[in-house]
Amino acid sequence: MNQPITKETNNGVATLTLNRPEVFNSFNREMALLLQDELDACEKDAAVRAIILTGNGRAFCAGQDLKEVTTPELNPGFKKILEEHYNPIISRIRSIEKPIVAAVNGVAAGAGANIALACDIVIAHEKVSFIQAFSKIGLVPDSGGTFFLPRLIGFQKASALMLLGDKVSATEAEKMGMIYKVTSLEAFEEEIQKTATTLAQMPTKALGMTKRLLNDSMKNTLEEQLNIEGKLQIEAAQSEDYAEGVDAFVNKRKPVFKGK
Repeated sequence: MNQPITKETNNGVATLTLNRPEVFNSFNREMALLLQDELDACEKDAAVRAIILTGNGRAFCAGQDLKEVTTPELNPGFKKILEEHYNPIISRIRSIEKPIVAAVNGVAAGAGANIALACDIVIAHEKVSFIQAFSKIGLVPDSGGTFFLPRLIGFQKASALMLLGDKVSATEAEKMGMIYKVTSLEAFEEEIQKTATTLAQMPTKALGMTKRLLNDSMKNTLEEQLNIEGKLQIEAAQSEDYAEGVDAFVNKRKPVFKGK
């Protein structure tokens, strides 16, 4: 039986693949809990300096497996699904101080779309589409969608996409600022690997602090943000990576960062 999440680690990059292609990588309880475990393992593993989250087959993720919630003996109930599945996944994606790249390889719908949007960098190929599918079945957006999407593309656009449930192509998503980059289908894998490997070779301690600052900026006043920027800048200036970066710059050589 296939594992619902697979993991590969190369050159400091851990690739976590949603692996239920027969149901477009929709989440059941087993896959949701295993993804949390794998994210925890990546956080603790010093050899992992960047993470790719992607899907196997034709979809990135179609959201919740509706068969699970419509089968009485399988249905965990929406309270458990949100409190034990999706909310902890989103919290982990944002709290792990390592860059996470969403490699959106196919349709991203419902919770699947919002999990992608919670990642630090989202790259999709030109055949991909995103859809806030919740309104189509009488549900409300979850998995942080109502938090992230208005901040990415603005209130009016987010409101329309969530109420109408319009399908958005990757090209449109890039133009409206929903995602970082769209590539051709042929260039997609190379672009993902190049981006993740670049991140893994950067001063990842500082990248983690930057991620913390971005999280804080969602709730802080300007004065509060300036204060936390100052504290983390002082901490970053004491890191081995900063010393290495400055020395490499002065001596005109390529830096070798260790994430310390």
